[in-house]
Amino acid sequence: MAGRHWLDPLARRLLVATGQLPPAPPPPAREGSDPAGPAGRSAMAEDVGVEKELLALKLAQNPGLRLRSAEEVRHAADLGWHLDVNRACAEDWLRLPGCRPDQVDLLQRLRRGGVQLSGPDDLAQALQVPPEAIRSWLPVLRFRWYGDGGPEAAPAPLAINRATEVELRDRLGLTAERCHRLLRERTRRPFRDLADLQQRLQLPPELVERWIGRVGFEPAPPGPVLPPAPRPSR
Repeated sequence: MAGRHWLDPLARRLLVATGQLPPAPPPPAREGSDPAGPAGRSAMAEDVGVEKELLALKLAQNPGLRLRSAEEVRHAADLGWHLDVNRACAEDWLRLPGCRPDQVDLLQRLRRGGVQLSGPDDLAQALQVPPEAIRSWLPVLRFRWYGDGGPEAAPAPLAINRATEVELRDRLGLTAERCHRLLRERTRRPFRDLADLQQRLQLPPELVERWIGRVGFEPAPPGPVLPPAPRPSR
C-alpha cells in the first residue's frame, strides 16, 4: 500500500475549511497521557504548521484576504506579509481583524495630512482605543519614519493646561479668538484629553487630528500655598 502524501493533512483541512468535509473528531485521550507532554506539543506544532500552510494557500489565491483572528495575523507575519503603518492603503488596513471602516478613514486622513505614527501608542491614541485593542495587529505592523529626522526629532508635546498664550499661537497656530477661548475655558477647569478639548472649544476634526501626539494634558501646577491668616488678638 502506497504511503500517504505529505499534503494529505493540508488537503483535508482545506476541504474542512470550505465545508466539503465534516471536521474530524478529536482522537481519544490515552489514560495517563499528558496533553502538554512531548507528544501533545508535537501534535500542536503540526496543527500550527498545517494552519500556516492553509493560510499560505488562501493568500496565494486571494492576496487581499481579510485575516480573521490574532492567530492568522501571526501566521501572515511569519509568511512575510507586513503593513507599513505610515504608507498603508485603506485595503491593507481593512485586512486586519476588527479594523473598522471609520478607523481606516481616520488613518487615511491623517496620512494625507502628513501625520506619521511612531509606534503602537501613537496608533492607539489616534484611533482613541486602548492599546489592548490593537495588540493582535502588532506582528504585522511596521512603523517606518519617512523624511528628515524622525519621531525623536519632533518637539515635546505642548502642555495644554500650562502653555502660555504665545506658545499656543506659535506651536498650534491658534487664532486669537480660539486662543482666548481656550484660556478662558482652562481657568474654569483643566482639559482632561483631546476629546474634552474638542468638545469644549467646538474644534473641527481636521484641526484636532493634526494635534495627535503634539499636545499633552498634564495638570496645571498648583498655586502658591498661602500661610493661614493670623488670628485677631483678644
